[in-house]
This record gives sequence, C-alpha cells and structure tokens, in this order.
Amino acid sequence: VQLQAFGGGLVQAGGSLRLFCAASGRTFSGYFMAWFRQAPGKEREFIANIGWSGGTAYYEDSMKGRFTISRDNANNTVYLQMNSLKAEDTAVYYCAAGRPGLSVIRRSSAYSYWGQGTQVTVSS
Repeated sequence: VQLQAFGGGLVQAGGSLRLFCAASGRTFSGYFMAWFRQAPGKEREFIANIGWSGGTAYYEDSMKGRFTISRDNANNTVYLQMNSLKAEDTAVYYCAAGRPGLSVIRRSSAYSYWGQGTQVTVSS
C-alpha cells in the first residue's frame, strides 16, 4: 500500500483543517488506517485508528471530540477532520495502514505502511 497525506497548512488557533490520505496498491479496504503526528523533539503520537469498514474508531483521549477519523473505501481515502485547533497541535501528521491487534493500535510499530507526512502549523 502506498500512502500520500496532504491537506496540512497554516491555521489560526481555534480553526479547522481536514487532512486527506490517498492510498494505492493493495486492497485498501483490508487495512486498518490510522493517523499519527510528530512534533519537533517529540515521539510520534497516536491520534486515531479506524477499522476496515469504517464502523469502529479509536481515539487518543486528549484528541477525542476535536478530531474525527473517517474513510471512504470506494475512493481509497482516509480523512482526519481537526477542529478547535491549538498551538500544541502543531506537528507533522502521518497516515498509516496496517493490521494491528486491538491492544497495539496506538503503537506506530504496529503499522506496516506510512505516508510521507503533512505539516500542520497552528498559530496562537
């Protein structure tokens, strides 16, 4: 699976952005999809994961309610809607694909395929 993330940019605090991740190659619908982010000097951080059908999603607690993950298997795309953005949300955002067990969905090592990342900068 090849992944390409885009949609990042500069936004003011309190604003919104929608990230996209386009997949190609192997059957997209057979994979769990996730979003992670990495700020300078910090470890890669789990944001959300969505099951192959799009019916089940898991979120990092601190982002629940502000971020929403969704997918469109017909168009091989996964989305991350981000609302009420804060300066601390500034990071490079990555999409990932894999088949992780439920106990490890928050681990970046559980995902086999990664996009190149898209920069999100939130100005305060």
